[in-house]
Amino acid sequence: MANTISAVPIADNEPPKSYAPNTEERDEVLEQYRDYYNNYLEVPLHIGGEDITTSNMASIVPPHDHKHEVGRYHLATKKHIEQAIAVAMKAREKWVALSWEQRMSIFLKMADLLSGPYRAKIVASTMLCQSKTVHQAEIDAACEFIDFLRFNVDFATQIYSEQPISSKGIWNRLEYRPLEGFIYAATPFNFTAIAANLCTSVAMMGNVVVWKPSESQMYSAKIIMDVFRESGLPDGVVNMVSGNPEMITDTVLNSPDFAGIHYTGSTEVFKGIWKKIGQQIQCYKTYPKIVGETGGKDFIVAHHSANSQEVATAISRGAFEFQGQKCSAASRVYLPVSNADEIIELLKKDIQSFKIGSPEDMGNFITAVIHERAFDRLANYIDRAKQSSDAEVIIGGKYNKSKGYFVEPTVILTTNPNYETMETELFGPVVTIYKYPQENWEDLLDLVDKTSPYALTGAVFSKDRYAIDEASKKLENAAGNFYINDKPTGAVVGQQPFGGARASGTNDKAGSPMNLLRWVSTRLIKETFVPPKNYRYTFLDGE
Repeated sequence: MANTISAVPIADNEPPKSYAPNTEERDEVLEQYRDYYNNYLEVPLHIGGEDITTSNMASIVPPHDHKHEVGRYHLATKKHIEQAIAVAMKAREKWVALSWEQRMSIFLKMADLLSGPYRAKIVASTMLCQSKTVHQAEIDAACEFIDFLRFNVDFATQIYSEQPISSKGIWNRLEYRPLEGFIYAATPFNFTAIAANLCTSVAMMGNVVVWKPSESQMYSAKIIMDVFRESGLPDGVVNMVSGNPEMITDTVLNSPDFAGIHYTGSTEVFKGIWKKIGQQIQCYKTYPKIVGETGGKDFIVAHHSANSQEVATAISRGAFEFQGQKCSAASRVYLPVSNADEIIELLKKDIQSFKIGSPEDMGNFITAVIHERAFDRLANYIDRAKQSSDAEVIIGGKYNKSKGYFVEPTVILTTNPNYETMETELFGPVVTIYKYPQENWEDLLDLVDKTSPYALTGAVFSKDRYAIDEASKKLENAAGNFYINDKPTGAVVGQQPFGGARASGTNDKAGSPMNLLRWVSTRLIKETFVPPKNYRYTFLDGE
């Protein structure tokens, strides 16, 4: 057998396509979108090599056109989840024995499939059923997904090459073993790339996966599974199930072979899962790895030296792209009294120019929020702000769900820095502004740090380097991703590893080697070439 230490292709960030008028990619993605819209997709469970249908199904509808059903997905029973676990554990026997080069080839092929024949499919499906504009779908479902695959292959290779030193007469080496069991991937609706990465980063390191996509992401989840299949990912390595989230999670956590969870979603759900794992710790064969990225109450802080137009643009993009449904979206803003009115006027001008509607119309900057529950929650907070003595709605504030779940980009101005929309994660196109006296800069930074239990992203705008330095130090623990003179969204794989602490998660930095290290268990092998034959050390010898 030939042996080699392989060098993998150098990872580069996938350049986004423009989708400008009269471009080939624009025509292709619109044709694919309309094909999906006008046809009907049935999404089965995918366990091993089987597509499994059940007697219970749920509808798939575009959030911007919720009366139009584009498909249905099948709902699992407890028996199906137990089957998925058993199939994963069986597949593990061969998957862990496969050489790392063979594994990496599969994921590099996935990246090329997405960059080529599957690009329009993954982008169009994300536009249709997650209501992303073509730009947001492109940078997520195509570029970021591709980047995760290519960079993680590079990161995995770096990890495997990290070896201890060896002294004379011995050889020390580290093995990076997959975890002993299966991993549960519970993924969100808002990023197709995150859903895919929570599975592929784990599988790339030799693990097997039971994957539960969000009920609001089932259409693009089916396209992801198609990519997995065409890439040659062996049956049973990633098993996709859908259904009652609590039943699926409880069944998974009751298995002695549960070895870890890769999670993105609600903070409270993640805390509940952590608690259940702790309560059942005696039943597991190993201590499960718990990796999660959860909520955020992300901030923009403007110093009085900041450029007003730059701050307004950061709010327009950071708060309202993808309707604010990013865990990194700006949702609380602190403006100095001296600049606040100018920034608000510039922001108002931006928002008044936004077009709202279906992502099929590529002139729209804003589309719908994901489902009726999100719509109703946002409408409730907007109505409360309209009636509050501490707050007023100064821009937007309208909403309508007759055709789609549309919420106008809304700006609330509050006189209370602890007003509920300054503290509570809303996950929608609503941002709250608080004005502060510029001479209170230091106290303001303390307020920003203490206002929220989260610590995901945040941004400071200033032309004063001393102010930037002070903010960077005082807000050290307030954001896992901290941005200087930039919006707090848009982390790029390989450039800005993503994750936060406090109530925002375990800060295991997706898009970096740090995350991949959570999915291996190391074994140190020490080999001595000429072992000693006498127990006595020289200090025992007489004078």
